[in-house]
Amino acid sequence: MCGVFGFISHAPVGDAESILNRGIAMQRHRGPDGEGAWISQDRRVGLAHVRLSIIDLSTEAAQPMTDPDSGMVITYNGEIYNYIELRKELGGDFRTTSDTEVVLRAYLRWGADCVKKLRGMFAFVIWDPKCNAAFFARDRFGIKPLYWTKQGERVYFASEMKALAPFMATRTVCASALSEYFSFQFTLSGATLLEGVHEVPAAHCGWMPQDGSLRIERYWEVHYELDAYHTEAYFVERLRELMAESIDLHMRADVEVGAYVSGGIDSSLLAILGREARPTGPFKIFNGRFSENQAFDESRYAQIVADENSMNCYFQDMTQDDFVDNIQDVIYHLDGPVAGPGSFPQYMVSRLAASKVKVVLGGQGGDEIFGGYARYLVAYFEQCIKGAIDGTLNNGKYVVTYESIIPNLVTLKEYKPMLQEFWSGGLFSPRDERYFRLINRANTLNGVVAPEAIAAEPVMRAFKEIFWGDNVGAEAYFDRMTHFDFKTLLPALLRVEDRMSMAHGVESRVPFLDHPLVEFAATIPANIKFASGELKRLLRVAFSQRLPSAVRERKDKMGFPVPLNHWMKAGGRTTEFVCDMLGSAKARSRDYLAPGANLIDQTSKQGAYNRNMWAFLSLELWHQQFIDASPTDRLAA
Repeated sequence: MCGVFGFISHAPVGDAESILNRGIAMQRHRGPDGEGAWISQDRRVGLAHVRLSIIDLSTEAAQPMTDPDSGMVITYNGEIYNYIELRKELGGDFRTTSDTEVVLRAYLRWGADCVKKLRGMFAFVIWDPKCNAAFFARDRFGIKPLYWTKQGERVYFASEMKALAPFMATRTVCASALSEYFSFQFTLSGATLLEGVHEVPAAHCGWMPQDGSLRIERYWEVHYELDAYHTEAYFVERLRELMAESIDLHMRADVEVGAYVSGGIDSSLLAILGREARPTGPFKIFNGRFSENQAFDESRYAQIVADENSMNCYFQDMTQDDFVDNIQDVIYHLDGPVAGPGSFPQYMVSRLAASKVKVVLGGQGGDEIFGGYARYLVAYFEQCIKGAIDGTLNNGKYVVTYESIIPNLVTLKEYKPMLQEFWSGGLFSPRDERYFRLINRANTLNGVVAPEAIAAEPVMRAFKEIFWGDNVGAEAYFDRMTHFDFKTLLPALLRVEDRMSMAHGVESRVPFLDHPLVEFAATIPANIKFASGELKRLLRVAFSQRLPSAVRERKDKMGFPVPLNHWMKAGGRTTEFVCDMLGSAKARSRDYLAPGANLIDQTSKQGAYNRNMWAFLSLELWHQQFIDASPTDRLAA
């Protein structure tokens, strides 16, 4: 895994070397094994790279990599898991055994269509001297990042937003992105909190000519074309086949591979299948726990997985001292607040993993693909009640009955505040409005955030555009919910996965996000995928013999919660730190706050799992590091 940086300019750049050095220095944590730079002869294009060696550990695979015949140059971040098969298809002599050369050769052969051949995670830029432009692409799911900004007559691009900040004339907060953040704790549109910095969307590629114009287009989409003809037995068997295939590809590496294991179905299953793929030698798994807060400690399930599968389990204990000592580094590496406080334990566990292995498997994607969030159960339960009352319960093709859902409602035990908010606006409103109420966090910020900082109508329009995407069938309410999360929440979670692992120079791989597997999952009807209202039921059925019963039968999985609110109420360093951050004159003067808003009082009254404290604390820390100061200050310190 690596970091990329570069520029394309309308005019020659005299200080090109200095620019490349500054940009890549901001991302050196992504590639501790080497770095390199390339500048075009006319000094209007510069590419730089830092490398974490996973495949082909020799220096011959160093980047930027040039094709001697065509003069094309690539800087690339990612892993192409089918690179061996593509080498055979491409034929000819290769100078290295790296997947980087395969990507370059694939572009030479197929042009922009090369991205359709790639199976894996990637973000790359190829300078093509024949057309005097750069071709860039990002993987189908947004696993690997790519940002860009246009400043005057130059376009800069990088793996991380912080590397672009030193070249921006001004740094201000993007109002539309901030509005989306208050609503979801992530953004929808590819905008970032830093005005003028854009993220190349997942599954998009494009061209970047020297005149500074950009053309970006989608090259892949998942279509929910439901298969109503096959039985559950067929879907179970096909799921097993595709999972085995994905694991086989994701275990390809010239270094040791381990796994994150939280204690839930997704990460446990991937670790078990990874162990089966490498049955000899050690197999290391990593878990984070808050052992001082038993309600937030799920480590016993990870230990069960390790004991039953001959694995070595390493635990990272975390305290409020760890939180205070590391949270500013977490926000710095994230490039901004996103997706809840789970980034903190992810950061800590990744640091532990980096001391033992270079590659880990992670479970991201399982919830969005197979239906793992409790809110799906809430929304579907209401739909079933409405159908029973109206007598329309059996009119649709893919309906789950309310009688079958009832035994699984225990899953909602910790989500009573969400239920209260969901039904506060009444019952049986349109499907999009119901789901929006479930995920919208802005309703809890009244009196804290200035009304003009939350542009409700634009946010709702953006939400509906994705929710009602024409790639999802009209009747498929369950698929519309999972599809929205797949397009929005998942990229935010993948940003956490990438940044927290790369902060410590470790590569995280996500086998659920193999596009043949995702395309298959999109064909499974809800009455099979979500039968009896059981979250991730098909995974449980397909791998019931492999998963420990204690993990398979769990109904209390919490994600990766952090006892931030407990620490605040208990006093100590966390209370002091949060009060210092949110109670300062500068924090209280932010223009997105309502007049007279007291963040400490407002957020200290929330429940154990409410995220408002995190939302404001992480936003303030980001503001201090990226707006008030420059991220380069850390390099000078």
